[in-house]
Amino acid sequence: MERLSVETVSFSIGNKILRVLWKISCFILIRPFSLNIFRGWRCFVLRVFGANIGRQSNVRSTVKIWAPWNLRLGSFSSIGPGTEIYNQGVITIGDRSIISQKSYLCASTHDFTLRNFPLEKRPIHIGDQVWIAADAFIGPGVVVGEGAVVGARSAVFKNVEPWTVVGGNPANFLKDRKLRVNGSVKPGMIIKKSTPTKPV
Repeated sequence: MERLSVETVSFSIGNKILRVLWKISCFILIRPFSLNIFRGWRCFVLRVFGANIGRQSNVRSTVKIWAPWNLRLGSFSSIGPGTEIYNQGVITIGDRSIISQKSYLCASTHDFTLRNFPLEKRPIHIGDQVWIAADAFIGPGVVVGEGAVVGARSAVFKNVEPWTVVGGNPANFLKDRKLRVNGSVKPGMIIKKSTPTKPV
């Protein structure tokens, strides 16, 4: 699995001013436009503030985004109501992925081994065709592989293998993800065979 870089950081006055402008703009230009017909408008405002968003994606009006310029969202993807994108580090979400309501993605932490407790940006990468179910937590530096499913209210602190289903706190491997056609698994539709005892 991919290992993402760690960066110790402090934020400039310019960054703080830009975040104030973003919060004001979000309150005026995004929060009131909650109907689905305004999803294009919401994405437009996010792009103005530096977000990289693919076509036909949807970011709900109640999503909290710390820094739009640190958001990479693929095409045909969705971020559900009440989700918090705490992206001091970059958060990347692939194509056709769903981040369900009230999930929390946290792309930073502190180095508690040092006296000054410095902030570290730890990017999160979520692959294509991933489902992060409701109220899940994705921790700093985590990579969620393509096609993976993270169960509701799970807490993920380690990388998730592609085409697996994980759940719990801390999240652990539950089973492989198998795609069904007309209610049954078809030959060749088993995407990945993994070792059930392998931790997340």
